[in-house]
Amino acid sequence: MTTTTPARTTARMAALVREIRTVVDRGLAPDLTAYLVGELLAPHLGSDDLLTEAQQEGDPERYRQHILHAESDGSFSVVALVWLPGQETCIHDHVSWCVAGVHQGQESERRYRLAPGAGPARLVATEDVVNGQGEVCGFAPPGDIHKVRNSCADKAISVHIYGADVSRLGTSIRRTYTPPVD
Repeated sequence: MTTTTPARTTARMAALVREIRTVVDRGLAPDLTAYLVGELLAPHLGSDDLLTEAQQEGDPERYRQHILHAESDGSFSVVALVWLPGQETCIHDHVSWCVAGVHQGQESERRYRLAPGAGPARLVATEDVVNGQGEVCGFAPPGDIHKVRNSCADKAISVHIYGADVSRLGTSIRRTYTPPVD
């Protein structure tokens, strides 16, 4: 994944950041914060004036992360992920609550849980979800293990909001997992 810094922030993105700040500053539980931030993100998805042209550029080698905003106190960040057809993440979980909304195209997500057993816990797929333009999902650790891929024939773009400073951390991923055997 490559990371870039935006040339500028659109007026719509600046307004969204202000809205997110009002929710995050309330200091609510992570799952409630994710839910409320998701409600704020949804109306902006698909708008032509949300992202600049440069913030919609992909990378032929892997999905591309454009950092759009990182709050100065580290409480949240906003990124655009640009996926060319077939590009995907590894199976992973996150360092914080997260909201993801599809701005363009379609993304497929496979969700997992850790199943205890006689030996070490193993991953078990629990759900396959396809999200189209305008759809939002949010979650908070634990229980946020998943894999995401562009499942359409064209470029897909999603906007992700994390309860951490991705510009400082470099990623929102806490751990990666070995694919399940079953």
